[in-house]
Amino acid sequence: MRAFSYRDGRMVAESVPIPVIAAAVGTPFYCYSQAAVAEAYGGFAAAFRDMDATICFAVKANGNLAVLRVLAGEGAGADVVSEGELARALNAGIPADKIVFSGVGKTERELAAALQAGVLQINVESEAELAALSRIAGERGVQAPVAIRVNPDVDARTHRKITTGTRSDKFGIPLDGTPGMAADACAMGGIDFVGIAVHIGSQITELAPFASAYGRVRDLVLSLAADGIAVQRLDLGGGLGIAYADADETARPPTPAEYAECVRTAVGDLNCRLIFEPGRAVVGDAGVLVGRVIYVKESGGRSFVVIDAAMNDLMRPALYDARHGIEPVTQPAPGDETAIVDVVGPVCETTDTFAVRYPLPSVRPGDLLAVTGAGAYGAVMASSYNARPIVPEVLVKDDGYAVVRARIGDDVLMTHESYPDWLADSHQAGKAAVGGSR
Repeated sequence: MRAFSYRDGRMVAESVPIPVIAAAVGTPFYCYSQAAVAEAYGGFAAAFRDMDATICFAVKANGNLAVLRVLAGEGAGADVVSEGELARALNAGIPADKIVFSGVGKTERELAAALQAGVLQINVESEAELAALSRIAGERGVQAPVAIRVNPDVDARTHRKITTGTRSDKFGIPLDGTPGMAADACAMGGIDFVGIAVHIGSQITELAPFASAYGRVRDLVLSLAADGIAVQRLDLGGGLGIAYADADETARPPTPAEYAECVRTAVGDLNCRLIFEPGRAVVGDAGVLVGRVIYVKESGGRSFVVIDAAMNDLMRPALYDARHGIEPVTQPAPGDETAIVDVVGPVCETTDTFAVRYPLPSVRPGDLLAVTGAGAYGAVMASSYNARPIVPEVLVKDDGYAVVRARIGDDVLMTHESYPDWLADSHQAGKAAVGGSR
């Protein structure tokens, strides 16, 4: 489905006009379509219907509790990388036995929390982590279900900051070191070796890197079997991309069905339970960031459209050079001319830029713009940089909507800060001085 479309000249989320939400909530804000989340998850799960597969949504992509509850209702599991994400997944109703705990730097507290919750699997990424988990599990008298995350040394051909499967990356165990570590895991107290995990990156838009990585995992599984080490599960990770503003038909990301066929060809005959960790592919297109035009500025031969959304609200353009689509909330009339503009935010950083030399219909101060493809790695990465409020989130269902995270202003944020005793008096004196100078 197309979650966001024009109706009667206005952009709607499902059946709710975006300007109605903006008037009630203020800008900027994130807006998610519940139907789009459910449909994308359902399409991914359906592609693997004929396999023994568990779909664990990558919570790092969008950790909003309401979004997670939607996914829980659709039958999703969760891939988590912190104690906080584990708590969120459980709070939203995702069963512990459908949760995978990943991450290269789990603390002992986090390992203990995973064991306490009874998660499906812990993906271990180093010998030191395996030893720590063995001790912690032994102290609690439980068996930790462990998969070893391997590093297949495969370039996902995505942005360098989100590739995770090459030899120089911090993630996983080299393939040639995995057999020895698997043998150690089988012999350790407190460890139940259950499988192999692999994850090569994010926003992957072609099948070849997946096929290469999964082929190497296949060879590893067969080699382990020859040594008498059974692999029950294969966690094949996530990373399937979506089409952003710069995508054309030739660069169209694979569909879930095409991806599933790649998996089937590579490992379908190994009789392993499969685990997948999609994130962006489920929620990316289900969300927009809505901002309002503050000024239109001409400077140095360029046109700047300054909006009230900023890099603290959506980090991807600044962090990954990402190019999102930007659409006016009021539908342009047929034949309206476009201008080539830079769409920028108000933060005091040159990198606070959403788009450079972007074709946009004529806009004026007060107009609303929607940054598309913002449902993944958007609000979850937001901050209060420049003491800006943390952006609110809205979930739409049919013709209704709810604020599922309120705007968090500096008045709230300052309640978590305090003055030490030695500055308290000077603070009061400063307030008095300010008052006396009026």
